[in-house]
Amino acid sequence: MTAIKQFQVTFDCAEPERVARFWCEVLGYVLPPAPKGFATWDDYQRSLPVGERGSWSACADPSGAGPRLYFQRVPEGKAVKNRVHLDVRVGTGLVGEERLAVLEAECARLVALGAVRVRLLRADGENESCIVMQDVEGNEFCLD
Repeated sequence: MTAIKQFQVTFDCAEPERVARFWCEVLGYVLPPAPKGFATWDDYQRSLPVGERGSWSACADPSGAGPRLYFQRVPEGKAVKNRVHLDVRVGTGLVGEERLAVLEAECARLVALGAVRVRLLRADGENESCIVMQDVEGNEFCLD
């Protein structure tokens, strides 16, 4: 059996382009180029039937190392806590006050982009501190 080498993470959302742009800013990802035959994404969107316009977006790690993120419009709103979430690893290798300072600085940057701070989980002897947050549509993620 062949091992899987690539995967993408898919988000259900109401506004795929808005959520994709948020995650591009969080992770340093980029939107893909417009499809062949179209100068811009707006040109591509105008070519689609009205009901399909804005139904999806994506972003990718420009280095190719990280997974592609795919955002698809769904009719229902978010109702419960995510069963899967992203950990944005900004404090790797740091502990104590140094780690908290890095987490807080990144939290402030992301709040300015539209994220919501939910709570700080302080180090407990087993796990280091992290900050639970929500993206622009309420999807939970952690600054870790």
